[in-house]
Amino acid sequence: MRSDGSSSSRNNSVGVESVVVDCGRHKSSCGYCKSSGRTSISHGLWANSITVHDYQDLLDRGWRRSGSFLYKPEMERICCPAYTIRLRAADFVHSKEQLRVSRRLQRFLDGTLDIKKPIELMKDPNTSKDSCNRADNEVLNLSTEESLTNNSEKKNEAEQILHYLSDQIDNVVQTCVKSGVFPLDIQLPKASAKKVLQAKKKLLVEESEDLQYTSNIAFQIAATIRRGQSCDNDQLRLSRHSAEQNELSPKAIAEKLASSLTQLAETSGLLIKACNGHINFYSSNKQSSSDGNVQVKTVLVEAAAGYPSKKCCLKRSSEQPPAKKRRLEIRLKRSSFDPEEFALYKKYQIKVHDDTPDCVTESSYKRFLVDTPLVFVPPTGDGTVPPCGFGSFHQQYLIDGRLVAVGVIDILPKCLSSKYLFWDPDFAFLSLGKYSALQEIGWVRENQIHCPSLEYYYLGYYIHSCSKMRYKAAYHPSELLCPLQYQWISFDIARPLLDKKPYVVLSDFANLQNGELSPPDVSDNVKEVQYDDIHPDSNDPFMCEDEEMIDREYESLSDESDAESSGLRSVEIEDGDIGNILIGLQGSCLRYKDLQLAFGSSGSCYLETQLHRYMRVVGAKLSERMVYLLR
Repeated sequence: MRSDGSSSSRNNSVGVESVVVDCGRHKSSCGYCKSSGRTSISHGLWANSITVHDYQDLLDRGWRRSGSFLYKPEMERICCPAYTIRLRAADFVHSKEQLRVSRRLQRFLDGTLDIKKPIELMKDPNTSKDSCNRADNEVLNLSTEESLTNNSEKKNEAEQILHYLSDQIDNVVQTCVKSGVFPLDIQLPKASAKKVLQAKKKLLVEESEDLQYTSNIAFQIAATIRRGQSCDNDQLRLSRHSAEQNELSPKAIAEKLASSLTQLAETSGLLIKACNGHINFYSSNKQSSSDGNVQVKTVLVEAAAGYPSKKCCLKRSSEQPPAKKRRLEIRLKRSSFDPEEFALYKKYQIKVHDDTPDCVTESSYKRFLVDTPLVFVPPTGDGTVPPCGFGSFHQQYLIDGRLVAVGVIDILPKCLSSKYLFWDPDFAFLSLGKYSALQEIGWVRENQIHCPSLEYYYLGYYIHSCSKMRYKAAYHPSELLCPLQYQWISFDIARPLLDKKPYVVLSDFANLQNGELSPPDVSDNVKEVQYDDIHPDSNDPFMCEDEEMIDREYESLSDESDAESSGLRSVEIEDGDIGNILIGLQGSCLRYKDLQLAFGSSGSCYLETQLHRYMRVVGAKLSERMVYLLR
């Protein structure tokens, strides 16, 4: 951080705490489109200190910070226009994907998520990069895994129903044995119910449209009895005659068993009939619709809930004891250097972003994610400040005491502003970026009770022309900041406009929020931008824009490129008198007009040009509150 006399430059009698050093307009290479040349243009300020209220106002004018450096893209000149994006936490609606992320992490904590193989691959230092990529693909494809999980659950559910029906038939068979209907001295086979496939239904009787399950146990019982009673050919003929006389043919056995399954028929809603030696289970005519089938299935599932699948029964003896549950702990601490956090950051940058170890230093980490110009405001207990206070914080995520992720955030009077997140690559399968975003939104909701002004979650910059940055709009409903009038416009309105033109003065379309049907014309003579779906596999929230600001070499632009001379509307020109700008000079604070009087001069033309530009980019009100430090 550049000091430039930060503490000595403040005039405490005036009560000023925000002190900034103007760095002018700068350009650099773009980290998003990777275009050749220096096509990323922004305004820059170094902040020695800044109040949370002043920084909140800067956010609402399109500024962001990287450490103590404040920057604002010059929207009409930049190759990839970056719109500040936010959402009202109380209005947030989870998407299916976001719910899956939460459920997945909960299963991991419960010990029911099988992730052994991917973690072993990621922990093995000898594993090739291609192998790691395969492991990443395996564990990061949430939708595929959820589909497989659902299919597995359905399969187990079907097996449980068949096992349940088979047990009910066996119970009736045993009752018949005890009552003397079947011989006591013969070991009868176990029943096996089967699901009737749709293709086979068409080959059966007319009412087979409702046929759901069937069992051929009557044939097996009749054959077993015949074999048990036959010792020689004469006895075999005698036993066959005896079987027919005693009505122990497959047809008779099936009818006997079907008539004894009345209780099952009542509880399940199924019709149970004997048909040519088969025991068939039908859904009733009243339940022949899909809704009726669902109701029957629901009853059977509930009845069979205590019946594990046969596959599970076979494995029961070899099953391992239940996995130990894990504990997730989330800690919020004020921004400061932590060796454990730095070690995790270095691991993340090397494995996820392919940085070389030499590039990831403590000094660059501190400058990027630890240094902050925000003046901490302690809790007051009067409903104006949350219990943690206002300022810059690190939110740590620990699983069984192991640090797995750190979110760098600013907590301000109106919002939680997410700045960066880094996480342990060994836990990539948990999508901790998405999970942390959900936790931060939840934090705003919870703390609004203590601080009613704290309503919003700021996600950084939304870049429509960069597909990897579009995932931010998945946090719905969101708003984009107009780069000219600084009004918030619904993303649903902004999206079709940005499909046609990368840079749009969104406030021109604000009337659409009030129901106007015909939007103002958007020029067709612009570059068309292809819109892809929201990035489904993005793990990181709101961090790329800040990362690109690290260790850049800036090149000042000439005054001839000023917005006024080019006629561009990238910054709205506000009413204001540069004479009211607060100037910091040699340890004193005074208005520029007082400085002019003190020196008896009309002022430097170059300085006044700088002050006009400074007032335009920060706004007249902020220029009168923050100290503009002259070097």
